[in-house]
Amino acid sequence: MTIRVLIVDDQMMVREGFSVLLNAMPGIEVAGEAVDGHQAIAQAAALHPDVVLMDIRMPGLNGIEATREIVAANADAKVLVLTTFDLDEYVYDALRAGASGFLLKDASARQLADGVRIVSEGEALLAPTVTKRLISEFAHLADRARPSVASYGDLTERETEVLVLIAQGLSNAEIAGHLVVAESTIKTHVSRILVKLGLRDRTQAAVFAYEARLVTPG
Repeated sequence: MTIRVLIVDDQMMVREGFSVLLNAMPGIEVAGEAVDGHQAIAQAAALHPDVVLMDIRMPGLNGIEATREIVAANADAKVLVLTTFDLDEYVYDALRAGASGFLLKDASARQLADGVRIVSEGEALLAPTVTKRLISEFAHLADRARPSVASYGDLTERETEVLVLIAQGLSNAEIAGHLVVAESTIKTHVSRILVKLGLRDRTQAAVFAYEARLVTPG
């Protein structure tokens, strides 16, 4: 099945470059483009893309607010945030707004295509340098509201263990190897975790684990 992508960026050369790269990849096609957050919201509603490639820093409505609006209108929307800044202070806010992944604009064509495929399948995607920044952000969340222990009390001991490993950046295969179980078993655990916590994907599960202090930065 072809993955339809909406590219959102205020720079024409960036949009055209991504469009050429993605259209050249098997199983991916660019369904449309948008130059700012407002247009992104309108295009997402009209085109129903499988993945939205979203720039953060744009004039008018920025990528974070646009992401929040798109996800609010369609809970199944998949937004892959792109930025030139590996230390972008908006990483945490973008993920909290509902972004499914975060990738740097200097990623290769293969990394970009793989990112689109990963996010379209409901998986999480965080560039290594962005992950470090995200963990750093969590170290300064003392003043922000965090979920209570009761909010994840419905998870079984094994599900809690899997959630912690997700937050540590492990894939399903790596978690399966760590716990010495079948990968299909881990997929089942992940699905149940998302349902019980009312989360959209693995990215939000990782954010939740840090906020709930199941995982401590560092």
